[in-house]
Amino acid sequence: MSEPTRKANTIARTGGDLLAEDLEALKGLFPGAFVEGKVDFARLREMLGDAVDERPERYSFAWAGKRDAIRLLQTPSRATLIPAPKESIDFDTTGNIFIEGDNLEVLKLLHKSYAGRVKLIYIDPPYNTGGEFVYPDDFSDPLGTYLKLTGQQDEAGNVLTSNAEASGRYHSAWLSMMYPRLFMARQMLAEDGVIFISIDDHEVHDLRMLMNEVFGEENFVATIIWQKVYSPKNTARHFSEDHDYIVVYARNAATWTPTALPRTEAANARYENPDNDPRKEWKPSDLTARNYYSEGQYEVTSPSGKTFRPSIGTYWRVKKSKFLELDEDKRIWWGPNGNNMPALKRFLSEVKQGIVPQTLWKYQDVGHTQEGKQQLLEFVQFQNTDNVIDSVKPPRLIQRVLQVATTVDEGDIVLDFFAGTGSSAHAVLNQNHEDGGNRQFIAVQLPEPLPKPETRLKTIADIARERISTVIGRFKDDAEGRLKTDNGNGPEDLGVRCFTLAESCFLPWSGVEDRKPDSYADQMALYADPLVKGWKAEDVIWEVAIKQGYSLSSRIEKDKNLNGNTIWRVIDGERGQSFRICLDDKLTLAVVKKLDLTQGDLFVCRDSALDDTAAANLALQCELRTI
Repeated sequence: MSEPTRKANTIARTGGDLLAEDLEALKGLFPGAFVEGKVDFARLREMLGDAVDERPERYSFAWAGKRDAIRLLQTPSRATLIPAPKESIDFDTTGNIFIEGDNLEVLKLLHKSYAGRVKLIYIDPPYNTGGEFVYPDDFSDPLGTYLKLTGQQDEAGNVLTSNAEASGRYHSAWLSMMYPRLFMARQMLAEDGVIFISIDDHEVHDLRMLMNEVFGEENFVATIIWQKVYSPKNTARHFSEDHDYIVVYARNAATWTPTALPRTEAANARYENPDNDPRKEWKPSDLTARNYYSEGQYEVTSPSGKTFRPSIGTYWRVKKSKFLELDEDKRIWWGPNGNNMPALKRFLSEVKQGIVPQTLWKYQDVGHTQEGKQQLLEFVQFQNTDNVIDSVKPPRLIQRVLQVATTVDEGDIVLDFFAGTGSSAHAVLNQNHEDGGNRQFIAVQLPEPLPKPETRLKTIADIARERISTVIGRFKDDAEGRLKTDNGNGPEDLGVRCFTLAESCFLPWSGVEDRKPDSYADQMALYADPLVKGWKAEDVIWEVAIKQGYSLSSRIEKDKNLNGNTIWRVIDGERGQSFRICLDDKLTLAVVKKLDLTQGDLFVCRDSALDDTAAANLALQCELRTI
């Protein structure tokens, strides 16, 4: 009898290959449009029929460099995320994540794990004012560019460029930077998810156009005006700029609705009961409107005998029979003497328990930039004031976003991939502490160097980490910080897992220049071990987990020790999946049989650790993937 055929797939070396995924999806919809694995556009056009726009002139949004931005988006990431337990708090139990690294590379790596799972994205990207544009993308080698700029590769120190306004591609460069990141962001959002983007006048017009391109114009929700200052700037040359914008798009605006804001004491105070109505507090509401209504021009008589009609150009909101019914039920207010223009009594007990969010957010309600700076200084101790960032968003502003766009007890994931000094993470921790929520944050920040590096703080990412750590420490000192909440969400999650973007643990193929057989043989010999020199087991396991689509909140634990072989188990409780992995040099058939794996189990090991017989048996026993 012949031995069973070996069937083992290898672990993916890259992450975030959107082009491959899109092609698979297209093939599923239009299999006839593919010839020898390639798209036949002529066939695809035939299948789409009238849906194809063949007009020579049509509305479109383009800029210099758009094609490169698309190529950058389609370039898979060959990086990984390395865990940093020493910089973390409660690494083994927390669901909060902080990642240091270029956000586009990180988004590509997270795509498989978090696509369609994020409830809210809030970002505060560079406003493109000429001095804070620090994402110089290179579509040919995005990871290499990042590693060089952050000093992780030998060539050239921590020089991050700005996008000078004198540049001929000033707006185009900003759009090219934002496009692939926003595209990836949309993939992350759940069907009921929404994105809030802070921006100012420099790029709000381009942002709207770009968001229409990525999210669809039909998914625009609103543009919020945030009053960011509390006093005018008398030094302003033209106008004192008092506001910024927050642009809001939903994944599906047809089904997304904001959460009503809690009623405030000030809102309730507007309700009174001057006539001692047994239905208690009420406030008057105008019964007329400018909307034409054919039955809205009748005359009514007050208790004092005085008659009333709507003023010219206005109409009663209800027909006469309904008006008389309301008056009979004492829901019409004629004034204290019964001779005022009638108004409808709206009772506090009958209004909605929440307030519909408005698009004007005043600093009294959500804070201002000075408050944001004060909060930063309260939680981060700077040695040099030159490193203090002035344009920090106050946590109260982002808490308002959380109140509108998340729920208290569904474990909503909140993503901020322009995390800056950590205001969003701070806001999530604050809001959970206030309402007992169990939201989780994922914050991503480039390690942009500070103007004057300090002993502890050398980059903006360092500021964010310290801030998050200090906020958590304050809440842990709170006597109630670990008590079980009333809504059953359990203890507060007062922890954070830290990761760092880094080169893959898998050895990259560097190619052979002279194409000679001996050269290929020599190069192949170097790749006998597929892992880089000095690899660490935990780093390799995390890379495998990420590229298999496991959450960053997954647990890694030693599962078994069989005949000297260490077996690890990775458990993703959020997604209900797990796998086992062994990184030892050799696995025997005897050990393989003791694993008790079934066809539904995933097992990962080094390709060189198995001989053909052991590999064939294991591939029949479970889903086998090799490194």
